[in-house]
Amino acid sequence: MTAESESIASRTTVAIVDDHEAVRLGLRAACRDAGYDVVAETADVPSLLARFPDPATEPPRVVLLDLSLGDGSSVTDNVRSVLASGSQVLVHSIADRVAAVREALAAGAAGVIPKSSPTSAVIAAIATVARGDVLNNVEWASAIEADQEFAKAQLGNRERDVLHLYASGLPLKLVAERLGIAHSTAREYLDRIRAKYVEVGRPAPTKVDLLRRAVEDGILPGLDSEGGDGRR
Repeated sequence: MTAESESIASRTTVAIVDDHEAVRLGLRAACRDAGYDVVAETADVPSLLARFPDPATEPPRVVLLDLSLGDGSSVTDNVRSVLASGSQVLVHSIADRVAAVREALAAGAAGVIPKSSPTSAVIAAIATVARGDVLNNVEWASAIEADQEFAKAQLGNRERDVLHLYASGLPLKLVAERLGIAHSTAREYLDRIRAKYVEVGRPAPTKVDLLRRAVEDGILPGLDSEGGDGRR
């Protein structure tokens, strides 16, 4: 483990939601071995949220969430409930459930890691999500490519340029300078980009959301160098 990874692990709290006790125990051991502080492990989302009823209590930084829980809850509701509590969501999935994976990503999950992945890949995925980055791997790409709804935001060339630079991390002022346009013009492009994503049911109100859209649409390459193949 690198010094940077050790630093991330030392300040990362993790919760595990899975309805199989053996899976929870295995993930807990792996996370603790990697230096993460496992603050909760439950069989369903309501039980997790009940552990942190006080708004003043900091929620887990990353919740490793089973894609399909035995309580009959929906993927969308589970992801949104966890996000609303202040945690990031990393979905732990059976890779062949592409429709449910797409649903989890659409609800705002930061990424998907298959249950067949080696422990090292799971730990690396948690680190990626803990940094606030989007985990992009072959499971995400497969879910996107199987759903044409992800391809309906028709951005012009200049809009794609603005999105590429802005989602890559540049402040809007530097995006404008790089493209040789006024700051107000760059803002207009950004507003149009957001409006187009709203029109196709893929809103992107934050910069992280725009990063997700840029990765989903192939405007930016995958950001996860260890979690599998990037999107083409």
